[in-house]
Amino acid sequence: MTREIISTAKAPQAIGPYSQAVRTGSTVYLSGQIPLVPGTMELVNGDIAAQARQVFENLRAVAEAAGGTLGNAVKLTIYLTDFSHFPQVNEVMTQYFDEPYPARATVGVAQLPKGSQVEVDCVLVLG
Repeated sequence: MTREIISTAKAPQAIGPYSQAVRTGSTVYLSGQIPLVPGTMELVNGDIAAQARQVFENLRAVAEAAGGTLGNAVKLTIYLTDFSHFPQVNEVMTQYFDEPYPARATVGVAQLPKGSQVEVDCVLVLG
């Protein structure tokens, strides 16, 4: 198995011992993104919608660095610290993905890195 490490300055740098993404064959595994602003590595200001937009912008940057787009996504996992934010995150997601949507799971968690309210990871399949 060969692995290609994907990295871009257009998304936040890893805050631990992991890669932004790893490609093996035609599959790309994107690590979870929280709403950090690339360059400053600070959480984006704003409500849950602003946080979700930053997360999807970060994922888009990593997908593009891998040679794909969010349209290549086949699976997402969304982590929320407050399930009352579920409708807002769904609304933001529709701004980044078209039907047919990728498969998805949404998981409630007690907390996320740096006090984020949302994190999303993604799997792409490139043609």
